Amino acid sequence: MREAPRLRVAVFRPDDERLADAVELLESLGADPVPDPMLAVEPADAAPREDCDFVVLTSKTGVELAAEAGWDPGEATVCAIGESTAAALREAGYAVDVVPEEFSSAGLVEALADDVVGARVEVARSDHGSAVLTDGLEAAGAYVHETVLYRLVRPPESGESAEIAADGDLDAALFTSSLTVEHFLDAAEERGVRTETLEGMHDVTVGTIGEPTKETAEAAGIPVDIVPERADFERLACEVVEAAAPTHHE
Repeated sequence: MREAPRLRVAVFRPDDERLADAVELLESLGADPVPDPMLAVEPADAAPREDCDFVVLTSKTGVELAAEAGWDPGEATVCAIGESTAAALREAGYAVDVVPEEFSSAGLVEALADDVVGARVEVARSDHGSAVLTDGLEAAGAYVHETVLYRLVRPPESGESAEIAADGDLDAALFTSSLTVEHFLDAAEERGVRTETLEGMHDVTVGTIGEPTKETAEAAGIPVDIVPERADFERLACEVVEAAAPTHHE
């Protein structure tokens, strides 16, 4: 009996250990990864403010840059948007005081809403952070200051996965932020295949981390099949591969 071809799964994580781990995970699931980084980090040479009551960090990258800058939270309550950010904080030697049950901006606002009335809250993140977090904290009565620790740009070589989708040869795709969706389509546009890519994505099993990323994808014309209950890349990959496999093997 001839062995079925392996699923071709596009992954868009930054070209560091996150991409390497994603490729390893997909291979362990029996898939053929298509690594196509859609995000690269440009540090802004800034650090979180130290004169605040609460400090919110939203990514491993932000934690690493804050630590490199010698940031000291002092007596501030340190908040992480999810477990991966919390783990990075602990690894860098920081205590973590708050991790919301729902790993999202809305989840963090909900976790802090009762405690930040009149408090100074520092939000340290990328230049593409969601307004849901800052607006929600302000609505809860906090004085919010935002520091941009880094900018997220699209690597100039990105777009291989868009061409594969345009050719009808992509089986699944894993979007981890709205920006990865936008950069994926920008890369398709740059390569002259945006229309064909969007058509091809209708036959791809698409997964997104979180509802905001799903909304961005669907608004752009990319149907979304999977949004895991927990915003976790491993769960996203497992659910998408499992969903794609039955169709793939028919």
